[in-house]
Amino acid sequence: MVSRLPRMFFDRSVHEVATELIGATLLVNGAGGTIVEVEAYHHTDPAAHSYRGPTPRNAVMFGPPGYAYVYRSYGIHWCVNFVCEREGSASAVLIRAIEPQDGIAAMRRRRGVKDERQLCSGPGKLCEALGITAKHNVLRLDRSPFELRARSGKVAIVTGPRIGITKAVARPWRFGLKGSRFLSRAFH
Repeated sequence: MVSRLPRMFFDRSVHEVATELIGATLLVNGAGGTIVEVEAYHHTDPAAHSYRGPTPRNAVMFGPPGYAYVYRSYGIHWCVNFVCEREGSASAVLIRAIEPQDGIAAMRRRRGVKDERQLCSGPGKLCEALGITAKHNVLRLDRSPFELRARSGKVAIVTGPRIGITKAVARPWRFGLKGSRFLSRAFH
């Protein structure tokens, strides 16, 4: 039987949640697949959106765990994060890449590409493929349109520095499924 992730799954350390999301399944309105890459952002981290305190943009990060935090990166791409830890801690996991498995035709239409490797191999690509926009911000992760399923066994996880940031670059808070060809970028 497939085990859905309850909202309280996220009421733990952002680093625990990040590693346990590798191999889990993310679906949005039936489209998605296996999560193969994430990054953790702790509230004490200068690279976290919550580091300098609450703003209208990041307010959901200061609320209860188990909600989506969706924002525009560089004013171009949507990115989705899962809020973690207790209310007020303002930590989140950025979903960087999934292996497409369900709703591939819809993802191809949204992205305008046929190569499955190019559908969800980056946070902006992933959101475009799954149709994630600002309307998904502050939605509960344990309710429609989201569906999160626990991974079914152990997986090999690789770690490394996060990508595309300028602060706290060396922290090894990027986690990926070892050997996945659907990563946004290889681990070194």
